[in-house]
Amino acid sequence: MVSFASKFTPAIVLLVGAVGLGGCATKSFVREQIAPVSQRVDTLETRLQETDGTAKAALAEAQAASGQLQNSGQRLDQLNGRVDGIDQRLQAQERKPAKRPRN
Repeated sequence: MVSFASKFTPAIVLLVGAVGLGGCATKSFVREQIAPVSQRVDTLETRLQETDGTAKAALAEAQAASGQLQNSGQRLDQLNGRVDGIDQRLQAQERKPAKRPRN
């Protein structure tokens, strides 16, 4: 029996040491390790919200500009029609023979 105990004594000592030293992490250790990551996540969330707000503002401005562009296009079409009408009348007057003044 002596030989059995002498063969397994180092293995038993290692097993007991591993179990004793392994242990679980404490809450404070976990908090210390997680704190920098948590701060980075909070910073990134804040930046994401700011970026989202900027993107929404840019979208609203782009939509307003699009509406103004459509209105300007409609007005331009109306003015083109008027200019075409004036041009046609001017060409028609140029084709007519000039009237002689009465004496």
